[in-house]
Amino acid sequence: MNNEKDKREALPGPAGKTEGAHLKAETEDAVAPVEATQSQSADVPPLNSAPEVSVSKPSELEAWNSQVRRRMRQRSRRAFLLWGAGLAAGAGAFEWLTTRPDAGGIPWPFRKSLEMNGWLARELFSEHRLSRTFKADQAGPGRVNGDVGLDEDIDVAAWKLRVEGLASGNGALMLDLDAIRKLPRVEMTTEFKCIEGWSIIVHWAGARFSDFMKAYPPRTRSGGALSLNHPEDLPAYVSMSTPGDGYYVGLDIESMLHPQTLLCYEQNGVPLSQEHGVPLRLAIPVKYGVKNIKRIGTIRYSDKRPGDYWAERGYDWYVGL
Repeated sequence: MNNEKDKREALPGPAGKTEGAHLKAETEDAVAPVEATQSQSADVPPLNSAPEVSVSKPSELEAWNSQVRRRMRQRSRRAFLLWGAGLAAGAGAFEWLTTRPDAGGIPWPFRKSLEMNGWLARELFSEHRLSRTFKADQAGPGRVNGDVGLDEDIDVAAWKLRVEGLASGNGALMLDLDAIRKLPRVEMTTEFKCIEGWSIIVHWAGARFSDFMKAYPPRTRSGGALSLNHPEDLPAYVSMSTPGDGYYVGLDIESMLHPQTLLCYEQNGVPLSQEHGVPLRLAIPVKYGVKNIKRIGTIRYSDKRPGDYWAERGYDWYVGL
């Protein structure tokens, strides 16, 4: 047995080496890479180790902070100067506007702006463009706002409507409420819009102003019979005022002939109250509320633009919607 072992150990291996020497060399080669790998990994820091942070010198930090503070002061001064310049420009513009000569009770630049608003509203107006209507049960409780010309309660039985500028030429005509009630009754539910920004839905009942004009026609420019098909022959304006002229409005004839312009004697299904202008008021949804005069005492046709209470106090004369 020992001879066979000796023969195996003496068998030649690759490159003239014995088999035992060859196996030993392979073992050493296999171990060497592991040792090299371990040697290399010793130079790589562990994954969980904190990164190195370089700390600036105090002098460098102070220089950087000084630069930041300097830039902040520059921006603050710039912002203050811009704010001051804007404030001064605004104050100068306001002073310039408020020191302009008056036109109709307000500085002329404001008056020009209001006139432009009126011109635009008039250009956009159409008798075929109706204000939105609602169901009668959508009407809310009436809101009392504005009492100019309503200083005292009125005796409805003694009230008379004065109409001037008629075709008859016989002077003013005096009408009672029954004369208005005899005209075709019209009901509508529209939105009443106040120039102050609020609005309510109101159910109105009364007579169209166009029907009133047919029944009590004004003098025409041609001197002929009234024809609503020829508005150019009609007086250009209608004025209305409360008894005693405490409140008054001026209206263009086109808006007065709009199919939703009513002389109203009922509001939300009941006769008008004292606060809402009993016995007769105007409902004109193509205008803001300041034109919806309460307690009409006088109606006057005219070719000269009439005075208007709020227009004389700085509002637009037309105030169309």
